[in-house]
Amino acid sequence: MKIETFALERWMTTYETKVAYDIAESGICPMTTADLLGIMPAEERERTLADLLNLPLGYSEAPGSLDLRSLLAATYENTGPEHILVTTGAIEANFLLLNVLLELGDHVVAVEPAYQQLGAVARAIGCEVTPWRLRPETGFRYDLEELEGLITSRTRLIVVNTPHNPTGAMLSDAELGRIYDLAVARGARLLSDEAYRWLEIPGGERLAAPIRNRGDAGISVGTLSKPFGLPGLRIGWMAAPADLVAACWAMRDYVSLSPGKLNDALAVLALRHRDRLVERTQSIVTQNLATAEAWFAAHADMVAWTPPRGGLLALLHYALDIPSLELANRLAEEYSVMLAPGSAFGLEHTLRIGIGQAPPIFATGLERTAACFADLRAAGVDLRPGADLAAAAPALVAGTSS
Repeated sequence: MKIETFALERWMTTYETKVAYDIAESGICPMTTADLLGIMPAEERERTLADLLNLPLGYSEAPGSLDLRSLLAATYENTGPEHILVTTGAIEANFLLLNVLLELGDHVVAVEPAYQQLGAVARAIGCEVTPWRLRPETGFRYDLEELEGLITSRTRLIVVNTPHNPTGAMLSDAELGRIYDLAVARGARLLSDEAYRWLEIPGGERLAAPIRNRGDAGISVGTLSKPFGLPGLRIGWMAAPADLVAACWAMRDYVSLSPGKLNDALAVLALRHRDRLVERTQSIVTQNLATAEAWFAAHADMVAWTPPRGGLLALLHYALDIPSLELANRLAEEYSVMLAPGSAFGLEHTLRIGIGQAPPIFATGLERTAACFADLRAAGVDLRPGADLAAAAPALVAGTSS
């Protein structure tokens, strides 16, 4: 397979371990093992730690342990452990599914902008990929009427991501159900990247139910990375019909073979205490949203955003006449701040911002970003001719959610 360079991941790898203020990250700030064990009552914590220290570090069950698959299956309707394949992050689940489901010449409709993998793998296979675009002028709302016109009798797969990376847009339960019905009517499957499952904005809209709950044409992909701050475990999964899971498992034999045994065990602990992890996430998001809203209001002459309806991500629109890659590099190298360049998503003059960082780091990162903008202005960088932040983030200006 010949595949295009993964622009975002190459850029993130350059800076993510070097900057002090990563406010581009797509997940909630990572937990330590001590944090995870610390949510347990004392007796359980001591017993669990002893079990972990005595766990043989051999190979794990190839599809994921039965304990882990059973816990995950219980979060879906009409789903057993045979419908779950545990993978090395959601990225492996998506890669396996796209390779198993698609063949040369197939037609795919995929949301755009998006995490590059969702379209790039299908293109590498030789599929015709039609983008379903989310546009800034509409507050990045999903246009279902447009989608209906994109699906043809040749469409084999529809790929959606909700809540959306990088805009924070979200499909309602009714909208996701309508897309499922469109897929079924055309004999297609619907792959739903649900990396932000369990991550609702406090006081905001409820997330749509997993597409797996709708029936066998729906495939859900999930991860512990984004909602729970456990990206280092590299635990993702798919929830799908048993025959599709089996086919992906067979392909996975050639890729990563099995999850790490210790990672699997820690994932089981996280899911058993999911409610406590959700509480931690909600607390972080609440603090950072308030900080972000105050910062954008204070710098409204220079920046605007459409706040996320769900998940952790949004796009920061800026008025400076400087390309996003150049600005992102300058922020990282001179101010130790990471905000991802919108050019990685085909959206120039934007930066991707994440609201999942530890609140003190998030606040300082925004302060240093404002300092960078002020320094650029003082150095003679002009505002973009015709820059219209009100048009760039209409939902914000209108005072409504996006």
